[in-house]
Amino acid sequence: MNIKIPLNDLSRQPAALGREIGDAVRDVMASGWYILGPQVEAFEAEFAGFCGVAHGVGVGNGTDALELALRALEIGPGDQVAAVANAGGYGTAAIRAVGAEPLYIDVQEDSMTMDSRALAAAIEPRTRAVIVTHLYGRMADMTALLASAGGVPVIEDCAQAHGARICGRIAGAWGVLGCFSFYPTKNLGAVGDGGAVVTGDAGLAARVRSLRQYGWSSKYRSHSPGGRNSRLDEMQAAVLRVKLRYLEEGNARRRKIACLYNRWLSGAGWRMPAVGDDYVAHLYVLRGARRDGLRDALRRASIGSDVHYPVPDHLQESARGRAWAAPNLPVTERCCSEVLTLPCFPGLHDDEVRMVAEAVCAFSAPTSGV
Repeated sequence: MNIKIPLNDLSRQPAALGREIGDAVRDVMASGWYILGPQVEAFEAEFAGFCGVAHGVGVGNGTDALELALRALEIGPGDQVAAVANAGGYGTAAIRAVGAEPLYIDVQEDSMTMDSRALAAAIEPRTRAVIVTHLYGRMADMTALLASAGGVPVIEDCAQAHGARICGRIAGAWGVLGCFSFYPTKNLGAVGDGGAVVTGDAGLAARVRSLRQYGWSSKYRSHSPGGRNSRLDEMQAAVLRVKLRYLEEGNARRRKIACLYNRWLSGAGWRMPAVGDDYVAHLYVLRGARRDGLRDALRRASIGSDVHYPVPDHLQESARGRAWAAPNLPVTERCCSEVLTLPCFPGLHDDEVRMVAEAVCAFSAPTSGV
């Protein structure tokens, strides 16, 4: 079936942006320098400045960013890392990659981000770090979570929250380390894969820089254990430098789309996200018991949708039989059974938003018989 309204369409971008990206790519090709060169260095400084911190380190992707952040904190076998189980498994993958165990924390009903009270109750002596995921573009309550962590280092997973703010302080500037993905569909997306770690701590930044390139202290001299190859390339950095200039504009458009949905879906019986500075609408996610029926109805109407995410980490087949995979997470499990993502990206037109909203309302009406 042809999709009339896609969940996302990366080809819909301003003409000026396309021209600038083309120029940036040609400049890199002409330079002959493709890995860890001047474009990466410039982007690291510009992105760190955008986040309001002193240091940025470009890496291969967002999951690598989380793993290298954990390694920079010397997290390893025998350690626990607190995390949520409703965010796609990326935090769990990083935790397992360093040999640690996840300590799953339930989420809040309204934000679907980590519950600070549940965190405070769950932390143990083995808990060496906390990964706080800002989900769907919504920042978690960092003030409460930092207090609940009780001095345990907090890593922010900002992969879905580029530019989100609480009290004027941007995502990535709250924890000891902030981790970003630049996967193409992110609010700040590359034309391939990429990621970054930002921090105000010069020592941690130096460790991440070493770890991203084999643990080298100088070329061919390995100093930091756990090092690997995870480098942001010049082409992606050049593209990201251009797109960073358009990020706030894109976020504003995403928020407008979310506001339109909230207006046109009012009274349809679905839980909708609140819109404010703490939300950059990376995904517009409805919640309701009739999620699967609505998704089928949207499919029949040629409207794209998705479920982010259908199976929490502790219930994945890969977690079966693990001692750490049997927590009590009632809110997490309920959310995963209810969430549905509607199209929300800067190139989406207002009339398309209205068509999606009309399809949701038509399904939700009592006369729908579903």
